[in-house]
Amino acid sequence: MKFNTRAIHSHHQHEKIYGAHTTPIYQTSTFIFENADQGGRRFSGEEEGFIYTRLGNPNMTEVGMRIANLEGTEKGLVTSSGMSAVSTTLMRHLSHGDHIIASDCLYGCSFGFITEVLPQYGIEVDTIDLTNEELLLNTIKDNTKVIYFETPANPTLKIIDIKKITTIAKSKGIKVVVDNTFMTPYLQSPIELGADIVIHSATKYIGGHGDVIAGIIVGKSEDINNIAFPYLKDFGGNSSPFDSWLLMRGIKTLGLRMERHCSNAQKVAEYLEKHPKIAKVYYPGLESFKGKEIADKQMRGYGGIIAFEMKDGFDAGKKLMDSVNMISLAVSLGTVDTLIQHPASMTHSPIPKEEREKGGITDGLVRLSIGIEDVEDILNDLDNALKK
Repeated sequence: MKFNTRAIHSHHQHEKIYGAHTTPIYQTSTFIFENADQGGRRFSGEEEGFIYTRLGNPNMTEVGMRIANLEGTEKGLVTSSGMSAVSTTLMRHLSHGDHIIASDCLYGCSFGFITEVLPQYGIEVDTIDLTNEELLLNTIKDNTKVIYFETPANPTLKIIDIKKITTIAKSKGIKVVVDNTFMTPYLQSPIELGADIVIHSATKYIGGHGDVIAGIIVGKSEDINNIAFPYLKDFGGNSSPFDSWLLMRGIKTLGLRMERHCSNAQKVAEYLEKHPKIAKVYYPGLESFKGKEIADKQMRGYGGIIAFEMKDGFDAGKKLMDSVNMISLAVSLGTVDTLIQHPASMTHSPIPKEEREKGGITDGLVRLSIGIEDVEDILNDLDNALKK
């Protein structure tokens, strides 16, 4: 089956007691055993089945398996947030004395976790420009266990060559973890390019409607089982049944929404690039974008995120953000409506200024998450705000 069909039907089982067409919300903390022996078998792993929602729930299982299917891999976990997906995955694969290499351009909280929390556990960290192959090779150590990055990166849209990174990593026995939030499995398949584990802030495009906080981790069954037990089980960062149910609703229209996000963003990026008050636009669909050649090679579309610099700096950008009408001034991204925000003072404020600028996140950078409204209305709102 093709993508949109799998997004609707993969790993769905019709409820058999009442014949519900849509998966019910299994809003229960615990599950009944037929007898004591069955309970023992389930706890020992001899028999599959549900025990306690922190350890698994039909709603969570359905979402995890469907995203794994769409990403082209074996198994998935749903977590309570994107940061739960990041932290649980990395804590599973790193111990005292290990070394991680991460991109120098990451979501602020991911950067903060890697550079501030991991070192407290004796884990060495290097954040570098992963587009520089020679620098990567010189940074790898005997104790390097993980290479972690987003592509496109948040918020500059920096493109990292997944295949090149995974080829280097595999030759040295290093795990590659890719955050695929901006692209979703509809537009990019890191597993097919050699990544070991893919994570998502499912809050964004997977959910798609701005009404849920969740994360996704997918990969081979062995890797995912080792993350689930004991790490996700004991850290307790699992999703809830209702949040998982909301994600499943969002997944069904993922392909349709991503098509509209992409087409709208392309038109908005082209408009901004020609505007006299805009100094620079970052969007992989523009011929002027650095990294477009790699984007064309590993992506099936350019996504819905645009970053840009105002010619008159942050004060002009602040005025713009305060002047939009239909567009919402809010953090997050990937919702059906268009959002605008200032990374340096908002989503990426945990990153020190020097580190932000090293990753290309200037004080004047503005980020747009383009929604699925009629694009003429998005352009009209931006045009009226830019006039101010």
